Amino acid sequence: PFDPSTWRTMDSRTVGINKSAISSSTWTVLKVLQKKGFEAYLVGGCVRDLLLKRTPKDFDVITTASLKQIRKQFHHCRVIGRRFPICQVQVLGSIIEVSSFSTINKSNKERQQVVLSEISDNCDEKDILRWKNCMERDFTINGLFFDPFDSTIYDYVNGIRDIKASKVCTVIPAHISFKEDCGRNSFHATAFIVVILNGSDQARILRGLRIVARLGFRFSKETATAIRDLSSSVITLEKSRLLMELNFMLAYGAAESSIYLLQKYQLLQVLLPFHGAYLAHQTEDKSTERTNMLMKLFSNVDKLFAADRPCDCTLWLGLLAFHLTLVNHPQDAPVVWAFASIMYYGRWTRAIEFVRQNVQCAVQFVPEILPTAETKSDELLLEETSHFASLVKSSVDAFTCIDALQKSLARYPESSPCLGLVIVSEKMGKSVSKLFDGLETDITSYGKKRETYDINYALLKKGDPDETRFAMGKIIMDTMNDGLSNRETSSGISTHRGHVPLSSLFK
Repeated sequence: PFDPSTWRTMDSRTVGINKSAISSSTWTVLKVLQKKGFEAYLVGGCVRDLLLKRTPKDFDVITTASLKQIRKQFHHCRVIGRRFPICQVQVLGSIIEVSSFSTINKSNKERQQVVLSEISDNCDEKDILRWKNCMERDFTINGLFFDPFDSTIYDYVNGIRDIKASKVCTVIPAHISFKEDCGRNSFHATAFIVVILNGSDQARILRGLRIVARLGFRFSKETATAIRDLSSSVITLEKSRLLMELNFMLAYGAAESSIYLLQKYQLLQVLLPFHGAYLAHQTEDKSTERTNMLMKLFSNVDKLFAADRPCDCTLWLGLLAFHLTLVNHPQDAPVVWAFASIMYYGRWTRAIEFVRQNVQCAVQFVPEILPTAETKSDELLLEETSHFASLVKSSVDAFTCIDALQKSLARYPESSPCLGLVIVSEKMGKSVSKLFDGLETDITSYGKKRETYDINYALLKKGDPDETRFAMGKIIMDTMNDGLSNRETSSGISTHRGHVPLSSLFK
C-alpha cells in the first residue's frame, strides 16, 4: 500500500558508514553525474552491505539521467539487458552498473498508475521517484537508496527494519513477486509440472537464497512459502543464467550454506542432480551425518573466498567433479592425499614425501574414502593416482552431457527422475577438464613448482589453471584433515581458522 507515513530517512554517519568504503571508481561515476546536474544514488545490495559493515560484491548506481544521457557522460559505456536495460560504465579498471529512474517495467507501470492516483499533492517529487523505483525491486533489504553526498539513506519499504530483524521479505506479496514480468508460460518435465501464470522472475528466487546464505538471514514466512511453491520454475531460466546464479552462491564465500538452502528448497536436485541425490542419501543415513565430505569441501571453500575475493567457477566445478568421482569410485586415503598434494605442491617428489608422512592417518568419509589396507609402493601409488585423475577428468561430462549425468546417478536409483538439466556448456566443461591435464598421464614429469604458497586471488578470479589447481589441492587437503579420525592435523599444511562472527550493527 501507498503509505508515506512509513517512509524513513537515516543519516549514514549515525550508523558508522565510512565513505571510504565506497570504491574510487564508483565515486567517479557519482561525481560525473552530479556535476552534470543529475541526481545519483547508490542503490540495492551495496547499501545493505554498507549498513552491515560488509564489503559489497559490487556497487550499483541509479540516476535521474536517461540511458542516452548516461552514455554521453562516459567514453566506455554500453547498454545491456532487454527487459530492464542498464548501462555498464567502465572506469578506473572497474565496471559500474548504472540504471535510470526512467526505465520502468511495463507491468509495474500499469500497477503504479493505479497507485499514483492515491498520491497526495503534498508528496515530494523526488520521494515519489524513489518510491516508484522501490516497488520494482525484489526484497525490502535491497530497496534502500543512499546519497553519499549528503549522507542520507532513504527507506520506503521498511528495509532497515528487516535488516535489524535479519529477515528477507519481498517488496510486494511474495507469490506475485516471483510470478511477474515475463509473459504467460508453461513447462512440463518428468517429475515436475510447472505452470507459470503471468510469467515469472525465477532468478529472484535464487537471489533470495543467495542473500539468506551469505548474510545468515531468514525468510519471512510468506516468502519461504512462495519459494517452496514456485522453486522448480527456475528450470525455465537459460542455462547460462543458472550457472551465473550458482556461481554467485558458490564462489563468494557462502557455498556451504547455499548448498544447504538449495537442498532445503529442493533446488539442488534440479541444478546439481547428482549432489542433490548424494545429500538426500546422506541425510537419511544418520551414521554419515558427521562425515559429509561434500559439505566439508565447501566449508573449506568458504574459508578462502569472500564477496570481494571470489574464485572462478572452474574451481567449484572441479571440486564437484572430484567429489562425484570419489562417490562412484571410492579411493583409499593415500591416493586422495597424493592427488591433492601434487596439485598443491606441483611436484610428484614433494607429493609422495607428503603422503609418506601421513599414510597412517585414518580418514573417515563414507562412502568416499576406503580403509587403507596396506602400504603401497611408490609405483603403485603413482599408477592409482593417475587413474583417479583420469576418472575425475571424465566425471566433468556429468555436468555437460545428459547421458553422462544419468549414468552417474545409477548409484541412487531411489532419487527423483532426472530432469535432463545440465547447466554447464561444453566449452566450460573443457576448461574444467583442462585442470587435470598432465595428472592422468605421466605425473612424474608434471612440473608446476611454486615460488610462494600464497593464493594469487587476481589470477584465481580469472580462472588461471595453475592457480585453480593449487587452490583445489589446498581445499582437498584441508578437507582430508577434517576427516581424520584422531583429529590430528596432517603434516606439511596448516588448517584455516574459521569465520569470525560479525557483530551486529544494530545491537
